Order: sequence, then C-alpha cells, then structure tokens
Amino acid sequence: MFRPEIKVLDCTIRDGGLMNDWHFDKALVKDVFHGLAQAGVDYVELGYRADKKQFNPKDFGPWRFCDEQDLRDVAYECDTKLSIMVDVGRTDYDAFLPASESLVKLVRVATYVKDVDKAIHLGNHVKSMGYEVAVNIMAVSHALEPDLDEALDELAATNFDMVYLVDSFGYFYSEQIHYLAEKYLTRLKGKQVGIHCHDNRNLAFANTIEGIIKGINRLDATIYGIGRAAGNCQLEMLMAFLKNPKFDVRPIFDLIAKYFIDMKKELRWGYEIPYAITGVLNKHPRAAMAFMKGVHGSTFSEFYDELLNADDI
Repeated sequence: MFRPEIKVLDCTIRDGGLMNDWHFDKALVKDVFHGLAQAGVDYVELGYRADKKQFNPKDFGPWRFCDEQDLRDVAYECDTKLSIMVDVGRTDYDAFLPASESLVKLVRVATYVKDVDKAIHLGNHVKSMGYEVAVNIMAVSHALEPDLDEALDELAATNFDMVYLVDSFGYFYSEQIHYLAEKYLTRLKGKQVGIHCHDNRNLAFANTIEGIIKGINRLDATIYGIGRAAGNCQLEMLMAFLKNPKFDVRPIFDLIAKYFIDMKKELRWGYEIPYAITGVLNKHPRAAMAFMKGVHGSTFSEFYDELLNADDI
C-alpha cells in the first residue's frame, strides 16, 4: 500500500500517558521525538494542554499540560510537525501563543458529538492563532446517527483541516469502519479525514487499513501500540504496511527495544481479557482498568456479567 497523500500521526506520549498520568521523563520523550522524526513520521503528538485550574500539575507529568518550554526541551523544528490535544471544557484559551511563536503546528480538539458546538468554538479560537486544527469525535459507537450527521455537517462548514473517526472503545468491525468512513468522507468535502483505533478486539491495525481502503489519509498509531487500556494501532506495523520510501521503521524498533518492552510489563496495555470484554460490550475501558486493579468482581465471567447488566459503566 503506497499513497503519497497519507500522513501518519504518532500519539505515543499523549495516548500512552493515559496509563501513567503522563509521567514520562524528558530524556525518554526527547528520544521518542527524535526517533520518530528520523523515521519520517509526519506528526508527533506529545500530550494534552489541560487547564491547570482544573488539574493539579503535582498530580501529573508535564505532558498533561505541554507548556511551551517543556516542548522545547524535547522537540525541535523539522519536517515532523508537533501536535497537542485539547479537551472541550478542560482547556484554558489563554494558554496558546500565536502559532508563529510556538513549536506546535497542529492542535486536535477532542469532543463528544453532543459538544461539537463547543469544539467548534475552541477550534475557531485556535485556528485564528494560526494553527492547523483537527477535531476528534470520540465515542462514535455511542452516538445516534442523526446527531452524528448533524455534527459532521456543522464541522463541514468550518475552516478546520481534519476530522477524525475515533473508535474509542475498540468496538467496531470492518463493516462499521467502511460505513462511517464513507459517511465522513461524503459529508466533509474538502477536509482530510483521519482514523484513530483502539485495539480491544485486536482490530486496530486491521481497521486502520480498512479506513485507508475507503480513502482516509490521516492515520493515528503509537509505538508498540501503547495507549489507554488495550492501546492503539501499532506504528511499526503501519509503517511497514504503507511502503512509503520516506518511512524508516528502524528507529521505531530501536525505541521499542530501549523503552517499550519493559514499559509494557509495568503498564499492561494491549490485549487483555478485561479490555476485550469492554470492547465486545461497547463500554468505556475505565471499568476494565479498574478490574485490573482488583475492582469489579474476581473472575472474567463475573466482570462480563456485571458489565452486561450495567447501564452506567
């Protein structure tokens, strides 16, 4: 598979930070950014820019906030663009420098369908400061189709650059990816469409390929699949699949060997039965993460039954 329009965004530190409250030391993050730049990755997302009035910096590592100086300590201007993510309702509008004064090139706004008007307000603010803007619509598997259609139509009327199809709970099969990819591409003429998949059913890589087949050109992945709960599409697998000569997977392999094999033993992302259960039942993985810490029953079947009969987990 080779299509020069395709761009790859790595969100190793941003999504992986959901497993350790972004307590990655700067030496590791610097190595990750440099390795990804050497590998030819198009965008690297180093974390969130959360509102410090809502989140105590003492409770989190620096990549929960992505202050400009922290970013400059680990990244540099190059062909690989720096990205950060912001959450609707958890962002200080005054925390942004004009894009001309920042290392950040892309800001991705995370929202639910019900809050897309707020996402547009935030995105307009960021866009006015000169950044590329993407909107990631989370938990689409829980959205009513008329509400999703309305949200996409509202986003189509903006000057944002990208909109992402997000399988937050690792619930979708290829048929749903096909259907939704066609919907996004049809309703978002003139914008790039992206895909962000979680791996609860071991389908993140496969579903990303399905998105490519349908015409999606913005692809999320992470080193060794690190990410919340079951994790994400594996960057090393994706780069090998794309067969783009600008990509070099060797630096990714070196980072995996240096950091991520041991880290996975500690943080336990990737395929696990509790994460598979939440994926099968289209539930938020927070319940599975709690189960892994001894909450929600003592056996997999008890956990399955609890989630099967719960409305609010």
